[in-house]
Amino acid sequence: MGLLANQASVDTRLRHAADALGALPGVRLAALFGPEHGLRGEAQDMEATRSGTDPATGLPVHSLYGESAASLAPDGAMLEGLDVVVCDLPDIGTRYYTFAATLFLMMEQAAARGIQVVVADRPNPLGGRVMEGPGLADGFRSFVGPLDVPVRHGMTLGELARLFQAERRLDVDLEIVLAEGWDRGDDGAATGLPWVPPSPNMPTLDTARVYPGGCLVEGTNLSEGRGTTRPFEQVGAPWLDAPALADTMNRMRLPGLRFRPHWFRPVAQKWQGRTCAGVQVHMDEPHRVRSFAAYVALLAACRAQDPARFAWRTEPYEFESDRLAIDLLAGSPQLRADLEADRPLAEMERDWDTAVAAFARRRRPHLLYPEGA
Repeated sequence: MGLLANQASVDTRLRHAADALGALPGVRLAALFGPEHGLRGEAQDMEATRSGTDPATGLPVHSLYGESAASLAPDGAMLEGLDVVVCDLPDIGTRYYTFAATLFLMMEQAAARGIQVVVADRPNPLGGRVMEGPGLADGFRSFVGPLDVPVRHGMTLGELARLFQAERRLDVDLEIVLAEGWDRGDDGAATGLPWVPPSPNMPTLDTARVYPGGCLVEGTNLSEGRGTTRPFEQVGAPWLDAPALADTMNRMRLPGLRFRPHWFRPVAQKWQGRTCAGVQVHMDEPHRVRSFAAYVALLAACRAQDPARFAWRTEPYEFESDRLAIDLLAGSPQLRADLEADRPLAEMERDWDTAVAAFARRRRPHLLYPEGA
């Protein structure tokens, strides 16, 4: 047996999946696989990890996030001798979060070698009913967009695996171990499960709640709060007017949100060591929050303050250099074009809602948990 997991792959007693599987009778856990951030979660975003030996178990660890795009899929040598690969990757319900892409690449390679894939499914911490954001246009598939689903898709990793298998006509022996007792209306707080950060900049459930919109900031020259204790919940840049930005955002009365003028100094990544002015995003009613629309509005407000200094990220992003990061994240150039044209948010939301309605029908055959009320 092989195990694709990370530091958040624990049970309710906080026992790691490698220890749980290794203790099963009749099972020989032979190899471990680490996604982005590594098996034990110590690597930052877009930081390559190396294969080696896991100090906790003594087992070989194969990195699925190295120096090149070719490193993202397991090769034949890594899979040699395995009968089954168990995938236990706590996900956060957002298209750009890379664990789903790693699972899909594992499924493709397992199919080619007759290896069974078992997904240990987990609840979607954002819940399974609300969906938001655009889908993925032709030509914009990437490691942060491996499948045409809305940015916030309302599916579990097991359901995404079923959708991927069906739409790619993938001949893989796929088994999903259900997250027993989960209701689609339950978010991470309602499950009572412990929160272990699935990546270094996902420290709390609140971070996950804003991430569907907050990650868009990565596609700009604004700081998304990496290098601080509240990533994605604070956004800023040295030239912004914090009080004016907060006032603009609060006047929009976005559901469940308030914005506070905020100054912060990242210790790493964008604007390292520089004081950034901006806002901290506060959630009064998390279940009402639609973070994708909210952060699109926030990007528009930041750009409006100083269009000359606001810029789209042009550096390579997740092994892609021929398309802008914002286009990869949004799934097409349309969002960038809309923001540059100062298109009203309500018009953009109508387009996204149309796409979501079509996707809701498309995903239905692959759901494992009732949709309910």
